[in-house]
Amino acid sequence: MITGAIKNKIDKIWTDIWAGGITEPLTVIKQLSYLMFIRSLDEKELESEEFANVTGGTAGHIFPQSEAGQSMRWSKFKNRDSREIFEIISLRAFPAVRKMKYGRIPDFNEKGELIEIPDRDGVETAQTAFTRYMENATFVIPSPQVLQKIITGLDELYEQDISDLDMQGDLYEYMLGKLSTAGQNGQFRTPKHIREMMVELIAPAPDDLICDPACGTAGFLVSAAEYIRKHYEDAMTPEQWQNFGTKTFTGYDTDHNMLQISAMNLMLHSITNPDINYKDSLSKENGVSGRYTVCLANPPFKGTVDAESINDNLKAVTNTKKTELLFIALFLRLLQKGGRCACIVPDGVLFGASKAHTAIRKELIENHKLQAVISMPSGVFKPYAGVSTAVLVFVKTDAGGTDNVWFYDMRADGFSLDDKRNEVPENDIPDIIARFRNPEGETDRKRTEQSFFVPKSEIAENGYDLSINKYKQTEYEAVEYPPASEILADIEGLYKELGGVLEELGGLLNE
Repeated sequence: MITGAIKNKIDKIWTDIWAGGITEPLTVIKQLSYLMFIRSLDEKELESEEFANVTGGTAGHIFPQSEAGQSMRWSKFKNRDSREIFEIISLRAFPAVRKMKYGRIPDFNEKGELIEIPDRDGVETAQTAFTRYMENATFVIPSPQVLQKIITGLDELYEQDISDLDMQGDLYEYMLGKLSTAGQNGQFRTPKHIREMMVELIAPAPDDLICDPACGTAGFLVSAAEYIRKHYEDAMTPEQWQNFGTKTFTGYDTDHNMLQISAMNLMLHSITNPDINYKDSLSKENGVSGRYTVCLANPPFKGTVDAESINDNLKAVTNTKKTELLFIALFLRLLQKGGRCACIVPDGVLFGASKAHTAIRKELIENHKLQAVISMPSGVFKPYAGVSTAVLVFVKTDAGGTDNVWFYDMRADGFSLDDKRNEVPENDIPDIIARFRNPEGETDRKRTEQSFFVPKSEIAENGYDLSINKYKQTEYEAVEYPPASEILADIEGLYKELGGVLEELGGLLNE
């Protein structure tokens, strides 16, 4: 858990970077990611050396054994003069880590030139997903003084405050929380408590194959990983742990910046080599079908794509260029039969009257099993955006199965619904999870309550409209008012009182 004291230390590092002229939050996070990665490599080297000393074996080296190679290690340069640190990182460590192969960092020759590690036929070069996205990394920290403050601040955090991988992940999550603007296609970071709610509804297990085809910072994959560790850590087999670090988690995105950050985020949550790749999920280049058992996502809302590039099998489900509709069709294609999905959609998906809107809702209800529609208040995504959204939960069956759809009217999520998003006691999320897990207890709920079932036949009669207000009933209480004569008498009395006040003011002005 990140305490207030730790947050203050992170904020101090952030302020030092901003004071140095780097004010774009995404750039700050990327620079910190690179430095954290360099430090993690030295941590692995130290662990390997310690193990070799204890066992009498030989340590496999990440860093070259030359003087230049050893100088790139965090433990070797962190206490040097600021100008030396700046030179080592900018001219040696950073360029060398970008060329890392086979778990090794290349060396430098006597002229100070990088000696690249040659490729090996038939051998995978990637050490982790993050190294793949270091190739285009640029070092932009402006001065030795700023860099030294960052090094000192990070080292203090690691030495004094970060005790395990969970803490590293929480630290990174806190930094990602500073990304406060939406992307150009309407994508933005989903708040952690909303992600965790959706994961609780889906309840992933160790053998699941989990995909987010619009992964952004990989928040949904991280939350799914945390859920699996929390519920299954003591019972997982060696094979399941091996899969956990590699093929259990898959994410696609079209933003290289996000791919760098998502790879780092997953690595800090002990997922060393997930399938995190650049891919336009909706295009013809993405032919993945029937591979995953779980999809969790908050896809871009307001984006549109070139009609010619859209995969034909998505257009067959909903003939549109709207990304929020196409992604639902994509989830159905990506999932195996029996696969589960929880995704966020804008309210327009629930009631839009176009053929494409109606088609995707009909597809979910008639050909698969739509389980739940959870309407969320518009402030959930502030300060990114004030859009009204909902969570859809469904199972891919290819054979129908929707008998009743469960609706829930979320009114509070534990935070104020303004731009400040301060914690408040009102929170429907625990109630949502408990009621979703106990559908038998929902069967007799009235339409005037916060949650209730609506039969499939009624939804079909209403053009497959999924907006909760279509089915929710409001109870009106009779209010008794005084007779009209009394109300008129009260109004006349107010006019007389007002006239007296105006007369008194006029007298004061004439004095």
